[in-house]
Amino acid sequence: MKLSDYAANDAVGLGQLVASGDVTPLELEACAVRAHQQVADRVNAVVGLHPTDPERVPVDLTSGGPLAGVPTMVKDLFHGEAGLPCGNGSRLTEGWVVPYTSTIVARLKAAGLVSIGRTATSEFGIMGTTETLANGQTRSPWSANHMAGGSSGGAAAAVGAGVVPVALASDGGGSIRIPASACGVVGLKPSAGRVPWGYVTKEPLLGWAVQFAVSRSVRDSATLLDALCGPVLGDPFGFSLPMTTYAVAARTPTGPLRIAYWSDPWSGDASDPIITEATQRTAELLETMGHVVELATPDVQWDRYLSAMANVWAATNAHTIDGIANVVGREVNEATVEGSTLGIVEHGRRVTALQLLDAMDLETHLTYVMAEFFQRFDVLLTPTLATVLPRLGEYDPRAYMTPEETFMFSSRWECFLPVFNTTGQPAISLPLHQSPDGLPIGMQFVGAVGREDLLLSLASTLEEALPWATRRPPVFAT
Repeated sequence: MKLSDYAANDAVGLGQLVASGDVTPLELEACAVRAHQQVADRVNAVVGLHPTDPERVPVDLTSGGPLAGVPTMVKDLFHGEAGLPCGNGSRLTEGWVVPYTSTIVARLKAAGLVSIGRTATSEFGIMGTTETLANGQTRSPWSANHMAGGSSGGAAAAVGAGVVPVALASDGGGSIRIPASACGVVGLKPSAGRVPWGYVTKEPLLGWAVQFAVSRSVRDSATLLDALCGPVLGDPFGFSLPMTTYAVAARTPTGPLRIAYWSDPWSGDASDPIITEATQRTAELLETMGHVVELATPDVQWDRYLSAMANVWAATNAHTIDGIANVVGREVNEATVEGSTLGIVEHGRRVTALQLLDAMDLETHLTYVMAEFFQRFDVLLTPTLATVLPRLGEYDPRAYMTPEETFMFSSRWECFLPVFNTTGQPAISLPLHQSPDGLPIGMQFVGAVGREDLLLSLASTLEEALPWATRRPPVFAT
């Protein structure tokens, strides 16, 4: 198979070629490896390959799943396949090996996808840019000078550059949606509990973090969600399976929706005129499509929220990072972690139970605010990033920062994202626009809890109205 043909297909398209016998999984895997080798130096998306032994068939295709035989990659953050390394973007855990296969990877394999490598992440998934002392800078395939976003920066860069059509990702405060916007791909953050974490730990970040993937098309996201969603046995937090598949929902148009839109940063920072104009154009397009569109925003008390977020992130990350440090037998200090990570761990060790309960009270309040807002509206439209894509180097991984400084640093461009982790709502970033100098601009669409079906249906109509499938970044497998 020609590399250009491989890279031009989405995951569903490649799955169809496998099912028809036109290509084999090993041929697709070879294309993915060649694509990685072609773009590796320019995006730095992949931290490790583990290709299939060509002497054996990599997947049982008799299950007939629509993605069987399609190559993919796993985010290098605390999960994967038993026996394989996982670095977590950190010098602290260099050489650590995953002790058990995570639930999402087990489901990925059961669906017939072939995981062939691990993608770069920010250190322990904390920063919204993937620039680490352990693995270097991950760049957007659209510009050597701009970030790929984080923490799932490697996943989005690999998909955006044509290495694999889909890649696993996770999102505790925007970590699927930020890189999706930065790399010009689709990034769906499901509702909390939609894709289970499994039995080993409660959902990370007190349930604010979710896991799923980035993709090149809406139908890929829908089809993959069908494969990965559904509760594990005894799961007290997960959703039951939907009445219809998400693949069908994505192909089923909705009636006119009530859509609110907003582009002034909730952080109070100045609006970016390029982003404001792109949001306005999206709202006008939605209106021409028959939807009822209104300028409106929920009441987000950003300063109070930022303080609560800092305590939740610091306490939970201190618990996790101190725990893994004990496992690997290393100390958490400036020789093993980045400055922002050290600041978060040190602060997290001091967070009290009362401070966490205060944060949980704010979570309850925000959930009520959003539930009331989504009684009036079906969907909220915001820019994914509140500014044009930040340049590499604005984040210094050696500089010590407190959690408040860390989140204030990034809130000027990611302020529309973490609130929906706290409230558990689904949100999707679509690569609808570009800046005058060709950088991707994602638009975020948020729904009520459990309404991934509605978001995927709307996303499909927008994909048809403003198609991005043939849009190619300067770095793309050929």
